[in-house]
Amino acid sequence: MSIAMSLAISMMNDLATAYPGLMGGMITTLKVLGLAIVGGMTLGTILALMRLSGIKILAIPAQLYVNFFRSVPLLLILLWFYFAVPMIYNGITGKYIMFDTAFTSCVVAFMVFEAAYFSEVVRAGIQSIGSAQVNAAKALGMTYGQTMRLVILPQAFRKMTPLILQQCIILFQDTTLVFAIGVTDFFRAGYVRGELMGLLTPYILGAGAVYFIISLLASVGVQRLQRRLRF
Repeated sequence: MSIAMSLAISMMNDLATAYPGLMGGMITTLKVLGLAIVGGMTLGTILALMRLSGIKILAIPAQLYVNFFRSVPLLLILLWFYFAVPMIYNGITGKYIMFDTAFTSCVVAFMVFEAAYFSEVVRAGIQSIGSAQVNAAKALGMTYGQTMRLVILPQAFRKMTPLILQQCIILFQDTTLVFAIGVTDFFRAGYVRGELMGLLTPYILGAGAVYFIISLLASVGVQRLQRRLRF
């Protein structure tokens, strides 16, 4: 029997035992993904509205925020939140953070980082709506907030849904970076199990295949949605 066949059989036999841990890792991955999307989209929308407000005191800080986080690697932001923020907190208060700093740090890091990218998507979506609708809303006596909430944003979100979903797929792939600060996501769960059982290479390849399949299926779904929204 070949070595490759032996490794495949060993891995298949071990998967039944490893399944709960792997699923626990996938749940952690989806938690990080979900919280990062909600937080990133919320902050990103606020940043986009600030940039489009025409008020310099709001637009300039929002632009600086977006430019900064789009120029810094995500891994660096992740490590900064994990190591520097607890240190700064301890230096200011003299107390230690008592909750799970690894999970919280990665969620906050993903939120603030992805907000810069979601902001650009939202801004482009808002700018794609014709100015005539804004003028019509003003003629009806709507405020800026009412115009955005009731007229512009609903149409803009419909147009930018495929781009938002595409960014979410990229974010799903980026969640593997939490491995660097010890969060047991799906990739780390597979890595630890593979290292423990002497099957590191098959487990890493298997985890990569799972990420590839999920991302591919999601991308196909986004393309189909995009075609439907055109008609």
